[in-house]
Amino acid sequence: MRTLFDRITFSQDIMGGQACIRGMRIPVSLLLNLVANGMSPAEMMAEYPDLEPEDIQQSLKYAAWLANERIYGFSVLTA
Repeated sequence: MRTLFDRITFSQDIMGGQACIRGMRIPVSLLLNLVANGMSPAEMMAEYPDLEPEDIQQSLKYAAWLANERIYGFSVLTA
C-alpha cells in the first residue's frame, strides 16, 4: 500500500532527521529552495541524478500539506 508521502523519509542518521528523499542525503528543503529559485525539474534531475520526477512532485505536495495551517480563534471571557 502506498502512502501519501512514501518518498519523504526521516532518520536521525541522515541529515539529522530532516525530511529527505527516499533515505538519501537530499533534503526536501533543498528541492523546495531550488524550485523557489527557478530551477526546473529537468535541471534538478541533471544536478542530482538519483532524483526522479515523483520525488520533486512529492516534495511540493509535502510543502503544501505543511503550509495548510489553520488559525483557530478563541474568545477570552472576562468577569
